[in-house]
Formats: sequence, structure tokens, C-alpha cells
Amino acid sequence: MTEAPIPAAPADAAARVQRLREDIARYDRAYYLLDAPLIPDADYDALFRELQRLEEQWPGLRSADSPTQRVGGVALPEFTPVRHRVPMLSIRTETDTTPQGALAFDQRLRNRLGLDADAPPLPYQAELKFDGLALSVRYERGVLVQGATRGDGETGEDVTLNVRTIRNLPLRLDGGGRALPEVLEVRGEVLMKRADFLRYNESQRAKGLAALVNPRNGAAGSIRQLDPRLAAQRPLSFYAYGWGEIAGWPERPDSQHAMLDAFAAMGLPVASQRVHGAGAQLLVDFHARVLGERDSLPFDIDGVVYKVDSLALQAELGFRNREPVWAVAHKYPAQERSTRLLAIEVQVGRTGKLTPVARLEPVFVGGVTVTNATLHNEDEARRKDVRVGDTVIVRRAGDVIPEIVGVVAERRPPGTEAFDLQALLHGACPVCGSQIVREPDEVDWRCSGGLYCSAQRKQALLHFASRLAMDIEGLGDKLVEQLVDGGLVRALPDVYALRAEQLAELPRMADKSADNLVRAIRASLRTTLARFIYALGIRHVGEATAKELARHFGGLQALLDADVERLEQVSDIGPVVAASIHTFFAQQHNREVVQQLLAAGVHWDESAGQPVSRHLAGSTFVLTGTLPTLSREQARQRIEAAGGKVSGSVSRKTRYVVVGEEAGSKLEQARQLGVELLDEQALLRLLEPPPAQGDPA
Repeated sequence: MTEAPIPAAPADAAARVQRLREDIARYDRAYYLLDAPLIPDADYDALFRELQRLEEQWPGLRSADSPTQRVGGVALPEFTPVRHRVPMLSIRTETDTTPQGALAFDQRLRNRLGLDADAPPLPYQAELKFDGLALSVRYERGVLVQGATRGDGETGEDVTLNVRTIRNLPLRLDGGGRALPEVLEVRGEVLMKRADFLRYNESQRAKGLAALVNPRNGAAGSIRQLDPRLAAQRPLSFYAYGWGEIAGWPERPDSQHAMLDAFAAMGLPVASQRVHGAGAQLLVDFHARVLGERDSLPFDIDGVVYKVDSLALQAELGFRNREPVWAVAHKYPAQERSTRLLAIEVQVGRTGKLTPVARLEPVFVGGVTVTNATLHNEDEARRKDVRVGDTVIVRRAGDVIPEIVGVVAERRPPGTEAFDLQALLHGACPVCGSQIVREPDEVDWRCSGGLYCSAQRKQALLHFASRLAMDIEGLGDKLVEQLVDGGLVRALPDVYALRAEQLAELPRMADKSADNLVRAIRASLRTTLARFIYALGIRHVGEATAKELARHFGGLQALLDADVERLEQVSDIGPVVAASIHTFFAQQHNREVVQQLLAAGVHWDESAGQPVSRHLAGSTFVLTGTLPTLSREQARQRIEAAGGKVSGSVSRKTRYVVVGEEAGSKLEQARQLGVELLDEQALLRLLEPPPAQGDPA
């Protein structure tokens, strides 16, 4: 059955829609770019509603560059990757935050170009270094067609629907009578202005909803919202400062400042705080001027950027270590303020790490109101001698977590006490009550109740389901978040009680996906002792150590009953690892979770993991290249079953290097060290167990 054709709109309706779009675009530019509204809000809203009605009446008139498309569409299941045709590279940061940093940059370039002291000064443009999220916006024949994040520089994420919600970013460029480029990929920063950030948070609090932490996180989180309707509610702004791919632009400018002038003429937002001219003194003066204006800017910055203005000279200078030689970011010193320390509390991280956190009298620093600051660990807090009641110096640089950098000793009140984490917590985790431990030569205290502690629940569940552990396919980060936050999983054994109908009710979880996950969960009930030990997430116990424990003890109960001395008898397990294992199983909470997992049906063949022979015990192997019949994993399993170990690097402790086709640098390293080389056939012969005593040779 074919769909009915969309009726063509009458000419007068089409003309009215075009006129409305042009007017709204002009009003948007005046309001968001020039800060000079042309009409009252009520009149603007009336025009916008008229455009919406016409597009609903005549769907054929609706297009991607219409202002009505800024409100967002349906939620996306995930972002799709976008390959940057011109890599989005980051620029070098000047380490000297004083004006001397500008002079050092100029001298480096002059040296690279071989210019002596009498040579003319170099041409520069100086710009702001925004504290936001880098973004690429692609226009084709003047129409916005794609928005993408930087990602790793080579590949980002498609955030087009969210980018369309940025009100100061034109959906269609203004040629102004000039030919627009066929392709113009504009690069810039998306951010929240301070006033917009404060208004949004006030509105959120009035509704009883969560407020944003700071403008930078608010902007980054908005752009990466899967639901563009939520992004549309956030007051975002964009400022262009560069470009990627450009095609079909005969009138392309030949300098950095002229390119940005051209962008502004097209209606793209470009910050007015920029200068161009010759010589390093221009950069020094700009650095000082912007530092004085920093607090009065409408948005957060963390420095300025210097660029060679001539595009031809940029090309001549080129790149080094994937960074442009012709540009540098010159940051300002971190911002610091004093305030009073009200209390010290201890947070438990996802891995059980205990972090002391200072609760502060609110202070505005680095563009945000700070009420908490990290003390990192007990040693750091003691080194700084931070005490409750102290007047402290708080620093925030860019998006770095605020920290206390010092104490105003002369303002310390009487009767304060030095910080003692163990005494504060009475030796127990503040979340679950398990014993806290601190290993020799480590600075962090940790909770030992890994399987029981609710603060560690998500991390424990992700590790438990990972490929080398219980291998529950489909149980990834997002689903774990939903299961734990929704109360469906409060402890690891709860995983085995999940039903398909429960899972199907979760967002973005279809019936088929729910059924597949339940099957994967059931399949994981049959495992090996080594996998089960590894899945428990015991600190310092990786895959190889778990296998050694399974081989040595042969069964779970023997491992549970082992003391530290017995654990140290296991190959490659020293005092630190032995103490960690013993402490883990000494916690009754953890033993109860283990028993609950067994009661849920987790099982293994006690004899399955036992080696046929340990005749290769003590021998370390390294695999390199592709073997004729065995995969790397198969070869590793065969070697370990015979008691050997497989390492990823060649050293003097290596006994054999197994060589396949297209062997890498490990082969040459083996030759240099005189390590014995084996092909696959020689390895298979070596893996054969020797005849038992009394058997015929």
C-alpha cells in the first residue's frame, strides 16, 4: 500500500512561511548575537506560533533549516560515530602562565623560521580560550546538516539534533549577496553563559529538580543528551573560532582574522574579544587586558589563544606531534579564594577508595559557587594540616575539581584537631560498615566490603558480568545504571532473579533484548572456579592470579578457609596480595554474597580447571605473530593448563618465545636475549605431558 502524496501548499502559504523564517532568523540574530532585540517577546512568540501552524497545515513546507526544528525531535537510542574529514586536533598549552609565555611562543616561531632579531615581526591573532565543549558544525550550500563532538580527534559523535537547539547558531548561513561555500565545517565552542546558567538553575530548584554543577558541565551534558527535547531546554551558546573541511569557496580569505570576519558576516557567532596585528607585544597586551576583563565576561574562559594570522605562514609552520606549531593556548593562573572549612566527610568511590571531602562555606571561585573540595587522601590532608574550622584557600582551574591548597594559619580557631580518617570512621566504611584497610606503601584507605557495599555496587556488577569473569553478554554500563538505580539489583545474586518481563519495562529495552539477556544470565550459571574467583573483584586478583588460586586450592572452600601463610604459598602471590584476599574473605558480608551466588545456581566442574600436568611450571612464554592452527587464546590456555605462564613482553625471565607468521619486535628482542624460539609444532610437542613413572618411554 503506497502512502498518499503530501498535498502541495498554495503559493501564498509558501511565501508567508519563507517570510516568517527570514524575519525570525533576523530577530534571532539581533537578540542572540547583537544583544539588541528588535521586537517584544510576545510579538516574536506570535510569529513563531504562526510558522508552526503553517508547517503543520502544509507538511511539505517543513525543512531542516526552519526555526521550528530547534525544539528537538524524538529521543535517540545512541549517538552514531562521525569521522572528521579533517582531524580536530588540540593545541599546545603554554606552561608559563605569566606574560612571558607569549614572548616564549613568539621566540619559538622565530627560531623555527630562522628569523634573526632584525627580521620583521610575525603577524598574529589573539582570541579567547573558552571553557566549554569543542564542536564541529557542518554546512552544505549554507544549510546546517551535521553537528559532531571532537571525540578522539579522528572520530566524534553525531549530535546534530542537539546542535539545532542552540539558538545563536544559524540553521542557514547569510550570504549577504556573496556566494557561500559548497561545504563549510565550522569549529568552535558550545557553552553556557553565566547569567543563563544561573537562571536555569533557579528555575530547576523552583521545580524541585536537580541543578547543574557548573556551566561547562551543563553545556557538555546538554550536547550529549540522547533526548534533544531536553537539550532544547538548556540555554546554550556557540562561538566559532576555526574550521575543518572547506570546499567550493573561491573567495576564501587568506588570514585567521579575515576568516572569522567572514564567519561573522554569514551570521555565525564569533567573539568580539579578539585582536590582530604584528609582534609579540600584541599578545602580551591582549593577555593582560583579558585577564583584567575576565570576571566581567558573560562566559567562563581559562586563558587566551595565540595564532599566526597568515594562513600561508600557518601552512609553512605546519604541525608537530599532531599539534599545530602556529598556535598555542596561554592559560591564566588558577583562581583562588579563601573560605571556612565547615566539616570533613568521607566518600566511598566505585572501587571502594575512601576520599576525604571538605564541606565549605560557599565561595565563588573559577566561575562557580564551590561548596565542596577534595582533600585527595589522609596523607594529603595531614600534609596541609587541614582542620575543621580553618580558613582555607580554595583553587579551581578550568574544569578541575576544586581543591584546598593551603590554610591561613593565623586565623585558626583554638581547639582544632588534626584529621585522622580511621578515628573519624571508627575503622568502618561509612556506607556499609565493613572494615577499612590501607595496604603498605599505599596512600588510600579502602572499604573491604566489595560485594556488599552499595557504593561499589555498580562497579562490582560490571566487573562480575565482564567477558573474562561471568561473561554475561548485554549487561553493560547503561543497563547496570538502570538496574541499580531502579532497585532491581541490590546485590550480585539479584542478577539471577531478573525476569524478562522486568527487563522489558526498562527504557530502550525491547522484548527480544530482554529475552537475550536472561538467556545470557542463565548461561553464566555454569562457569569455572577461576572465572568465579576473578568475578568477585578482589583487589589485586586479576585473571592470572585467579587461575593460580583455582589450581592451587582446587575448590572454593579450601580458598575460603586459607590463612595468609597458606595463600602466600600460591605461585606469584606475595604478602600484599595474600593479605588482600584474606581480608576480603574475612568479611562476613562477602562470604554471604558468595554463598547466595552458589544458592542461585552458580556452579562449575571441580575437576575442569585442574591441569593434566604441571611439567611446565615456572616456565614463562611469550607469543608473537599468528600461529597456523592455534589462536592466541587457545595457545595461552594450553600453556597455562600445563603449568606455564604467558607474558606480554620479553625479558630475561622469559623461557620460550612462540613465533608465528608476521612476528613483531618481540622476535628480535628474544634473539638479542638468547631466548629459545619455538614454532607451533615445537610448542605442541612441549605441551605433551611426560610419561608417568613406570610407563614405557
